[in-house]
Amino acid sequence: MLLRIGSITVQPGVALAPMAGVGDHSFRVLAREQGCPLVYTEMISAKGLVMSGRRYGSLLYFTDRERPIGFQLFGSEPAIMAEAACILEEHGADFIDLNLGCPTPKITRNSEGGALMLNPSLCAKIFRTVVRAVSCPVTVKLRAGWDEKSVNAAEIAGLAEESGIRAVAVHGRTVRQGYSGRADWNVIRQVKSVLSIPVIGNGDVDSPRAAEDMFGYCGCDGVMIGRAARGNPWIFRDVVSCLQGKKVPPPPSVAEIIDMALKHFKLLIELKGEPVAAREMRRHAVWYIKGMKGAAAVRQRLIRIKSFNEAEKILRDFAEAGENPPPC
Repeated sequence: MLLRIGSITVQPGVALAPMAGVGDHSFRVLAREQGCPLVYTEMISAKGLVMSGRRYGSLLYFTDRERPIGFQLFGSEPAIMAEAACILEEHGADFIDLNLGCPTPKITRNSEGGALMLNPSLCAKIFRTVVRAVSCPVTVKLRAGWDEKSVNAAEIAGLAEESGIRAVAVHGRTVRQGYSGRADWNVIRQVKSVLSIPVIGNGDVDSPRAAEDMFGYCGCDGVMIGRAARGNPWIFRDVVSCLQGKKVPPPPSVAEIIDMALKHFKLLIELKGEPVAAREMRRHAVWYIKGMKGAAAVRQRLIRIKSFNEAEKILRDFAEAGENPPPC
């Protein structure tokens, strides 16, 4: 379960997936504090980065406590991708990750993200151009294929290895599938069987047991956790403990969950200011309390919060009501 990406070594090979609108500095810090060995930024537009004159706000912000950190780029023009990668390397990225998996229509309609899997020759050109442009490792995150009739992850991954890519992350769903259905771990297993560079499995790793199962079935070098971490940074603590043969800690209490949510809010405020942080925290707060008794009733209030104080009152009242239910 040792994961090597160039000179970067993490053990066990567990990573926070790049997630747009979720995996900013504030959440990466929480994941790292819970033992996540490797983190990625949200995806960054190569063209936007190059055209912005190297000013790209909070998307680029990180601190040394997040290292090792991969900066993920999306785009479809090899020269622009290479120029953006150089900017990120200069900014301090430990490695550059290329996005070949985003299923969002506004990305794929521009022949970017997951749509690149329809054009293997362009993928290879992007790989070669970016690898030549930077000295840090370059990795790729891809999907099983565009749809179930064009599952070509092994082909694209082979081109990546030939081009000097240092690791490949494979999400076991097709681009057209989005996040529906189940991830096909057979695709990850197939890619691992044909590559000599590390392979990171992604898709439906939502528990320590699932992480163990993916390692065992796919033979991969690492696992990547995405949606299961939303509102639940403790998943990294639990998965790492399990993979190290340690006892998995008990789940956090309601009070601990509320404290974590409010800590998250404070980090967002430091990064983006309270008005923006409040808007973004609306969805995070809902994720933190998802599945708890009474969460549905308080959700409508949380999706309208405008300040830290408002969120704190709602969440503290929610926790107190859960700990001290009214008498029958």
